[in-house]
Amino acid sequence: MDHCEVGTDSPQPGWRRAAASPSLREVHRTITVPANASFWRKCLAFAGPGFLVAVGYMDPGNWATDLAGGAKFGYTLLAVIMISNLMAILLQHLCIKLGVATGRDLAQACRDHYSKRTVWFLWILCELAIAACDLAEVVGSAIALQLLFGIPLVWGCIITAIDVMVVLLLQNKGFRYLEIVVVTLIVTIGSCFAVELFLAKPDVGAVLAGFVPTPAIVQNPAMLYIAIGILGATVMPHNLYLHSSIVQTRRYEQTVGGKREAIKFGTIDSTFALMFALFINAAILILAAAAFHKSGHQGVGAIQDAYHLLDGLLGVKFAAVLFAVALLASGQNSTLTGTLAGQIVMEGFLNIRLRPWLRRLITRSIAIVPAVVVIGVFGESRTTDLLVASQVCLSMQLGFACWPLMRFTSERAKMGEFVNPRWIKLLGWGITLLIIALNVRLLLEIAGITGSG
Repeated sequence: MDHCEVGTDSPQPGWRRAAASPSLREVHRTITVPANASFWRKCLAFAGPGFLVAVGYMDPGNWATDLAGGAKFGYTLLAVIMISNLMAILLQHLCIKLGVATGRDLAQACRDHYSKRTVWFLWILCELAIAACDLAEVVGSAIALQLLFGIPLVWGCIITAIDVMVVLLLQNKGFRYLEIVVVTLIVTIGSCFAVELFLAKPDVGAVLAGFVPTPAIVQNPAMLYIAIGILGATVMPHNLYLHSSIVQTRRYEQTVGGKREAIKFGTIDSTFALMFALFINAAILILAAAAFHKSGHQGVGAIQDAYHLLDGLLGVKFAAVLFAVALLASGQNSTLTGTLAGQIVMEGFLNIRLRPWLRRLITRSIAIVPAVVVIGVFGESRTTDLLVASQVCLSMQLGFACWPLMRFTSERAKMGEFVNPRWIKLLGWGITLLIIALNVRLLLEIAGITGSG
């Protein structure tokens, strides 16, 4: 086990400690940004980190919550997907600002500000979030392998451990190779769902109406549970740590003007990528609403059930195969970014570096064990419940990542002239408090303390 060396310089204003070694130091500032290039060339130079972050917004956990929401409630929860995505755009923008303005990722910033006890608490929560996300990726990939090749789920879960080697190979080739593979898989997912939507022929008027929020989303406990799951599946806590780190892979000028430009182009990159993620999430829910809710199959929530029904409901033989291919691409894509997030939080919070293969093996083992146990004890029919529960678990921990992000980016002593303006402070804190309030309500509903309304 290697240890990062803590910087010997005096702490920067607003921070208790000097900055540690650069975040993801093996790829830190390795991608050159041309100084006098055109707008579009600079967009291209900064393009990539946003798509790595967007992967977490379309992973297999999203599929379970979106399918369940569309099949049970039609297009109603499209509003939750849209609101979650807008929240994500703002939060990821703040991650870019933190990383560019301070040279720290969110985990490093927490370590430099909070007490050791608080740092350990936040690290444990973040590791739980990564494990919950990885659990969704393991189960999702295993389901896709079963649907495409007939591999039993338990063996499919174990096979997913092999992706450790894929991650290591891509990291060794350079960060751009990792970004290219991720974008290719995202395009594959989007293409599959574009065809599925064309075949499903959803009611356009009903789809547009679904993007308008209704009080029933909060008043109906069953709908609220799925809505919180969609929120947890969309805005993932570990993505906040990830983005604040990988935005520093670009070699931009370390001046006020250079940092301002990096924030601008980084935000363009992430906003475009997250709008693509919005399309995919909405497409899954729309497909479920058009194919299952409309035809009376409102109990469809399992990915396997959706796969077996699609061919008959859409009237073509390849609809289910496209669905499974997109699921496999989604699961494999998510494992790539999960590895980076795990490395970032361990190095940032604890100032400890593990060899990448060992870190990935530990993370994947934590996810495989509960997946295999649940499948072995309760059977394959409970995998969707496992996926939805993992996303609710993610949402429960989201507030613990949003709070420090808002606090740091709102302090002038830490951010200098890049501090949040008042309107972003109000909006950001409002989002953070809303997330916390919804999770508290969900906990009360699960505990049976409140009534049905």
